[in-house]
Amino acid sequence: MLLCAVTLFFVACNKEDNNPSPANPVNPVNPVDPSDTTQTDDPTTADVIHNAVTDIDGNSYDAVRIGNQVWMATNLRATRFANGEAIPEGQPTTSTEPYRFSLSTDEAEYGYLYNWAAVMHGAESSNANPSGVQGVCPDGWHVPSDEEWTELTDYVKSHSEYVCSGTARNIAKALAGDHGWQINNDEECAVGNNQSSNNSTGFSALPAGFCNGGGYGYFGVNAYFWSTTELSNTNVYTRTLYYDSALVGSTNYPKATGVSVRCVKD
Repeated sequence: MLLCAVTLFFVACNKEDNNPSPANPVNPVNPVDPSDTTQTDDPTTADVIHNAVTDIDGNSYDAVRIGNQVWMATNLRATRFANGEAIPEGQPTTSTEPYRFSLSTDEAEYGYLYNWAAVMHGAESSNANPSGVQGVCPDGWHVPSDEEWTELTDYVKSHSEYVCSGTARNIAKALAGDHGWQINNDEECAVGNNQSSNNSTGFSALPAGFCNGGGYGYFGVNAYFWSTTELSNTNVYTRTLYYDSALVGSTNYPKATGVSVRCVKD
């Protein structure tokens, strides 16, 4: 198996100013009926749907209902598209051919990283909500647009139970998983501070890092997620969680970069 070399990269990201303050306690996880499509507006529990979808490789994924959306609660780890076509394992040096990239750790927990060609599987850029792009996702699910990511973050910001210290922008802990992050004891609302207080939404984001130019960076430090929305001919909008920040960053990365994927239920 071809692994990305463990190399730390320092990249420019659009990261808002942090406003540190005490974190909220974890909310309990409450499994729900996956056939129930009723909107949930009670943020006191995480609406986890166990074994919500199985990909073509037989990998099963939990999901979580947040507002009107149902998101996979772990990163995608499919090695094939839903039609059975293989996604080759390779190096992140091309933006035109689909590739996935193997982590140096456990794919079952952190998933694969995919370049944008793999993510889209021939589809055009979309900022619709929903995006309408199945891409690399299993049947019945799709890759979120930047607008869908905004719907998620706006919903979380609008509920005080998810906000750290009463500041609406401080929502990263509510979306971040409760382990695996580099420790940060300087900022009380940072993802890496008191990690047991993370993940009140059940989204469970983990710092899988990224692949770029044949190397692998920021594992254990940051989490990066693709959208279906182009910024330009070369770059695509992403969302990022940082170990040392309370904010969810709106960023962009070149299409050849290997980044994590979360799918949304159609």
